[in-house]
Amino acid sequence: MIKEKLAVVNAQDKVIEIRDRDEVHRLALRHRAVHILIFNQKQELFLQKRSPQKDINAGLWDSSAAGHVDAGEDYDHCVIREVSEELGIQLHQQPEFLFKLSPSFDNGMEFIQVYRSQHNGPFTLCTEEIEEGQWFSIPEISERVSANALPLTSTFKSIWKSFITLSKTY
Repeated sequence: MIKEKLAVVNAQDKVIEIRDRDEVHRLALRHRAVHILIFNQKQELFLQKRSPQKDINAGLWDSSAAGHVDAGEDYDHCVIREVSEELGIQLHQQPEFLFKLSPSFDNGMEFIQVYRSQHNGPFTLCTEEIEEGQWFSIPEISERVSANALPLTSTFKSIWKSFITLSKTY
């Protein structure tokens, strides 16, 4: 099996070395990831339930697609790759960049660039990554995040709170 190589970054998100994914996580080193929020024409958000076989956040609901930025890859290319790998679709334009989260222990020490795109499906879910997926309305997600009613990843909760705050400034 090929070991996933990730760029370890400093506090300014500059690459300082390349290490294996398992080592980066075990040592809680800063690294990069992307998350994308995919809305349909009814402005419902597609969420994925992570596979029970995942080593982190197994069985929890998360962003539409997400993943690590590979060593030598940039955020913009990574988000296109992750959507293709996890949801089986090709985005016809670069998704809209929304914001960037700084690393914390709650988000696995990841700099996370968050994007937004629109697609109505259908999706071909990668069963190694995703158990199931479902569309949710914005009020329903906000309610579930507030009440902790749906088992959501802590990263998605942080992303959603930032997204709602950003949306109110439009």
